[in-house]
Amino acid sequence: MTQELTQAIVELREADALAMVDRKLAEGVDPVAILAECKTAMDTIGDKFAAGEAFIPELIMAGEIMSGVSARLKPHLQSTPADDDKLGVVVIGTVQGDIHDIGKDIVVTMLDIAGFDVVDLGVDVKVDEFVTAAREKGAKIIAMSCLLTSAIDSMKKVVAAAREAGLNDTKLMIGGAPITEQVVAYTGADGYGKDAVEAVELARQWIGEA
Repeated sequence: MTQELTQAIVELREADALAMVDRKLAEGVDPVAILAECKTAMDTIGDKFAAGEAFIPELIMAGEIMSGVSARLKPHLQSTPADDDKLGVVVIGTVQGDIHDIGKDIVVTMLDIAGFDVVDLGVDVKVDEFVTAAREKGAKIIAMSCLLTSAIDSMKKVVAAAREAGLNDTKLMIGGAPITEQVVAYTGADGYGKDAVEAVELARQWIGEA
């Protein structure tokens, strides 16, 4: 079943994938385990994109499938803490020049499960939109995602703009396939998550909950 679900997502068979998720939930499978299976598929699609074997339309379709999966899983995941018990606000989005949302959506789901108040700005987010949202929401973390190397400069601009705006107490996290320690240094970000699990762990460390 695990391979069947992964294969269905990789092959962009939305109806089959969602039906498998429904069936797994009905059978009592841990929703976090289902999410992990989906992540394997997302990683495969990301690798195919990087290798030139998949293109933007496939990424968009995969993102739509992931959104459907997340909508089905959320009611079955652990209860979300009340607003007063939230760990802190995280403003997240895919930076300007990039429209992929596969990885971002997974991180959004995992942060929500972990108890963060997540503000998802979507994709192709302008620099000032990150800064404005962080200021208005009192965000403790700004998280930026990209899949295209050409969008890395947008991350650098967000970091600079956040500092210029005086958001010195707001941590800046980046993530995505092209991100390395060297990219972190280039952008001036405070750190990066190699995947959704590491992103959540880093966020918890920054908030002091780890």
